[in-house]
Amino acid sequence: MAGMSWRSELAGWELAWNRVEIAGDPAGPARLAARRARVVARLRERWTPAALGEDPVVAALRRLFKAAGTDPSRYRPSSEALLRRVLKGEELPAIHPLVDLNNLLSIELKVPACVLAEGTFEPPVLLRAGRAGETLDSMRGPLDLAGKPLLADAAGAFGTPITDSHRVKVRPETTRAWLVAYLPAGELDAEAAAAVLADILEEAPVARAR
Repeated sequence: MAGMSWRSELAGWELAWNRVEIAGDPAGPARLAARRARVVARLRERWTPAALGEDPVVAALRRLFKAAGTDPSRYRPSSEALLRRVLKGEELPAIHPLVDLNNLLSIELKVPACVLAEGTFEPPVLLRAGRAGETLDSMRGPLDLAGKPLLADAAGAFGTPITDSHRVKVRPETTRAWLVAYLPAGELDAEAAAAVLADILEEAPVARAR
């Protein structure tokens, strides 16, 4: 599988890039849903929303957000937002095989994981803090990027560990994408993230690595 060319201006982060395509296995979605239910049940047994910050990975991500210039209580990492939803009793609906896979990876690792449609950005990719006046046409609406960790290519910012831009979003016809997990160095590494993804796909073959 080809790697991604990227570099970082932010200390303490590691990125795990995995290139995937929909596998078309008819058993995949049901198996993914079963694993998601099992993971959610385990999380609910262990955590409450109030206690989530005690998890070392969640705590490390909050520190990294603050170091970049962002209040993680106002702009939560996407993983923490997902975790809080499920801990409050909400379910994660099926949206698209690649989105569903990405969401499961995010809650299993407790880190932001984003799915970027292949061909919507150009390497090399830079991880940096947003600058004053920068904005993102995000899937949550216009996002002020100042002080927020972000990914950018030559055309500008396209993703953050909070939300991504419309430019890179997965559409109904998307079959190939990059999954990128934002990891706090020292807590998780790219190899560990790839191993979890491989385990998910072995159990629930909604996609395959490329």
